[in-house]
Amino acid sequence: MTRNIITGTGAYIPEIIRGNEDFNNSVFLNEDGSAINKTTGQIIENFKKITGINERRYAPESMNSSEIATLAAKDAIAESGIDPETIDQIIVAHNYGDLKPGSFQPDTVPALASRVKQRLGIKNPHCVAYDILFGCPGWVQGLIQADCFIRAGNGSTFLIIGTETLSRIIDPSDRDSMIFADGAGACILQKIEKSGTDGQGILSTAARSDCFEEAGYINLGPSYAADQDTQTGYIKMQGRKVYEYALKNVPAAMKECLEKSGASIHELKKIFIHQANEKMDEAILKAFYQLYGIDQSPADIMPMSIQWLGNSSVATIPTLFHLVKKGLIKGQSVEPGDLIMFASVGAGMNINAVCYRY
Repeated sequence: MTRNIITGTGAYIPEIIRGNEDFNNSVFLNEDGSAINKTTGQIIENFKKITGINERRYAPESMNSSEIATLAAKDAIAESGIDPETIDQIIVAHNYGDLKPGSFQPDTVPALASRVKQRLGIKNPHCVAYDILFGCPGWVQGLIQADCFIRAGNGSTFLIIGTETLSRIIDPSDRDSMIFADGAGACILQKIEKSGTDGQGILSTAARSDCFEEAGYINLGPSYAADQDTQTGYIKMQGRKVYEYALKNVPAAMKECLEKSGASIHELKKIFIHQANEKMDEAILKAFYQLYGIDQSPADIMPMSIQWLGNSSVATIPTLFHLVKKGLIKGQSVEPGDLIMFASVGAGMNINAVCYRY
């Protein structure tokens, strides 16, 4: 019996910390450039109540997305114990490429995956390196894609990375700029021969894309400040619409994934959900369990890192999983045999989920 198992994880968490107090001198504006009828202090306080974010991490100016991706990849490779030359594919999820500080020109040629392969010193030409753009769910989609390749008989060892430097495309006049952060997370997924029927590995997946009215909920646009440059490369989000979309559709996708696995809702031990808004994640979790007629979700089933890491997009879930695996989040752990779920939502709009037996 073969199983597709995560044999190693890694993460790069930037050392530069930006607390909410670092935005005290910011001048936040409405989308039309008008002043918000609140003080900056009130805006920050309300922001914390809604998102749960106290601080976030920014990468140093000397490092770009592909470089921090390589650091996370090295950790994952080391833990897995594999020879890097045996990797069949390197899949790098990101959304904005390598961004130089102060520049809105995304550098995506060659692909970030090609740069990671070069930095890892892998010479095997049959190790195929490419990028995937799927919004914040990009790393989970890379995991789904790798699982599909292995099941089809096209490879047995995959390196999947999520990396982003969102701090370089935030509009300082937009209060949503306080949400975004930098980071990288990675894993090695391998086809492993297993005796017995313990079911370890990927059990099921689900994904959907809603690209009609929803396509523009998260995009790139101009600054809210009239005196800023005319660049249109700032990350923009229609927060209310994203919230409503996620609350309506993410629980259903999670249920679809769980039902495909054949497991019971009562077997779930951990749900690693994308960290963009604490209140939204809590509402999604509640709605998910209500689909099963359960009004109260299990305590501590949803590990959180948004309070101190912010939203690092594609890096969020692999980083969170790595931290819990290593016992680095208080009160959170995973044990062999635990049924866990990865679930994410983001630009596209895209949603996906993976059920995994640890």
